Amino acid sequence: MSKQQRPYRIGLTGNIACGKSLVLRMLAELGADVIDADQVSREVTAPGEPALEAIREAFGSSVFRADGTLDRRALGAVVFRDPEQLRRLEAILHPRIAERIRRWIAASDKPVVVIDAIKLFESSLAAECDETWVVTCHPEQQLARLMARDGFTREEALLRIHAQPPQEEKVRRATRVIDNSGTIEETRRQVLAAWHDVCQRLAARSGTVGE
Repeated sequence: MSKQQRPYRIGLTGNIACGKSLVLRMLAELGADVIDADQVSREVTAPGEPALEAIREAFGSSVFRADGTLDRRALGAVVFRDPEQLRRLEAILHPRIAERIRRWIAASDKPVVVIDAIKLFESSLAAECDETWVVTCHPEQQLARLMARDGFTREEALLRIHAQPPQEEKVRRATRVIDNSGTIEETRRQVLAAWHDVCQRLAARSGTVGE
């Protein structure tokens, strides 16, 4: 694909443990510039970042380790039990994450940029995307994957799942849906088909052919 004046922006979302990271890796292999909002969240809460002090003021020292770094699991135990506390945290983090993602996109030299964000539709970034993809899987797979991936108990995993808007809401708003309930190869075929369509759109836009 040829370089566009601005990158074609794909917003990638889906509820926790449904497979966004898998799809993101596939898109990176295909040549997209990929942005993981969770990694950006870790960057904006690194030592010395203003967000860290804002979190300390809002939630106290109990969500920090002895070395002063953020204890994300302890923080999760607080915010995923209380919707108001979760909103307080998001008010601190989301504007900072969005601004850093915008700077990343502006500096990108790739024709396609993918923003992987679990709260994509709840942020201002969704309106800035050319299209949005939602990754889904069966609920029982989601629960099992989350427990296995993060070592959560069933209760901890369910707290995080239930703290998110229903998956159906994301599907309703999506441009494309990637069903990750099957094998990796089945998911890959869906991603390749969607990527081919994106390439065709870019080719039509620029008057070139390529993928």
